[in-house]
Amino acid sequence: MNTKSIICLLLCLGLGSSSAFAQGDDSRLIRALIDFTAEFGGDPVATVYFTNGEDQSVKAGQGLSLGLGGELTIPVVNKLKVRGWVSYKYQTTMADNADITLTSVPVNLTANWVMNNGIRFGAGLALHNAVKFGAGGLGDDIKFNNATGPLFEVGWKWIGLRYTLMEYVDGADIYDANAIGVSLSFAFPQ
Repeated sequence: MNTKSIICLLLCLGLGSSSAFAQGDDSRLIRALIDFTAEFGGDPVATVYFTNGEDQSVKAGQGLSLGLGGELTIPVVNKLKVRGWVSYKYQTTMADNADITLTSVPVNLTANWVMNNGIRFGAGLALHNAVKFGAGGLGDDIKFNNATGPLFEVGWKWIGLRYTLMEYVDGADIYDANAIGVSLSFAFPQ
């Protein structure tokens, strides 16, 4: 399945959830989803050196992301929920004189088993598109290949701990983009 197909599927989930709201459907099989994640880890893509002697690494797996998507409850197995969302992931440095960034557009699809007490276990696939490092005029910009990897999550209600296994590739260079993150995700209406 290519990126455009995945994005189309997620948009259809979102549109389906809005039509369910309009019909006043109490079953709430399809709900909208907002996800905010802070991730940490990965190999340094670049290191910025400051005039005060300090430095800061731009790591492949690190960044903040905000995403929109949908959550589908499987009717036959009410504890099984399929979540899909598209995010924008962003990382920058403390540099005042240059806009140094690492950005990507993650597309995530997970299956989640939700226990009676609200604890959920999830596994799925993460696809990072348009992965770009911007050197802010201080060096060469880098465009990475799209990357795919497994995603695992354990959470309670709206907060979760997420782990993504991934590598970013730029020609012959390979960067570990594995990341551990804390996610806040809200499916609505409740």
